[in-house]
Amino acid sequence: MSRLQALIFDVDGTLADTETAHMNAFNHAFEQEGMDWHWDLATYTELLGISGGKERMLHFWQKTHPDMKAIDGGALQDTIERLHAIKTAAYESAVQSGAVQLRPGVLALIQAAHQAGLRLAIATTTSPVNIAVLLRTAIGPDWKDMFVVIEDASTAPKKKPHPQVYVQTLARLGLPASDGMAFEDSSNGLQAALGAGLATIITPNSFTQHHDFSGALQVLTDVSQVELAQLHAWHASQPKT
Repeated sequence: MSRLQALIFDVDGTLADTETAHMNAFNHAFEQEGMDWHWDLATYTELLGISGGKERMLHFWQKTHPDMKAIDGGALQDTIERLHAIKTAAYESAVQSGAVQLRPGVLALIQAAHQAGLRLAIATTTSPVNIAVLLRTAIGPDWKDMFVVIEDASTAPKKKPHPQVYVQTLARLGLPASDGMAFEDSSNGLQAALGAGLATIITPNSFTQHHDFSGALQVLTDVSQVELAQLHAWHASQPKT
């Protein structure tokens, strides 16, 4: 019989409301490079349907400049890499200055689960730098001690909704999907987790509240009222396959 042994967390939008800081950092990079791009709230919300910052910029570029020739591919990729480096530095600075906070209840849930012996993991398509600056600032220098597995853009290149990051996380945990639970905020994340067979708790934010969350185990405003006993009960209540 399966029992809940691991909690697996997405990062951006799930652990913290990071997307406004990300959007501002992208716009800073565009301005620094003298580009006429500016992603407003509506544009960025739509672009969040594309997982990954570099992929997001490439998608936007191809959409706004459909006449881009293949011969320009190398120069285009170099520009994307440079923009992403500037954007990452700007995001890191914003987080360090206190512009991003963990969502309500997240830290308490992580600490309670850790103390109770549940295994904790991160499964995200963001970069290792982004994860580190957020959790080092929010939890402290020993944040990695909380998580036994961290899978990110450097280890799982196939972005959500592809389930690769969750499949690899479960493999490294040495657990079947039936013993885990994922926490996500978007439809892409939900599809990735479901694709790996994971029961999934959704906590939407202002950027993702319009998404389709069919198949989620629960859809919650946040995890501030969630106790470990409730997670175990929800997990146990799933139909057995």
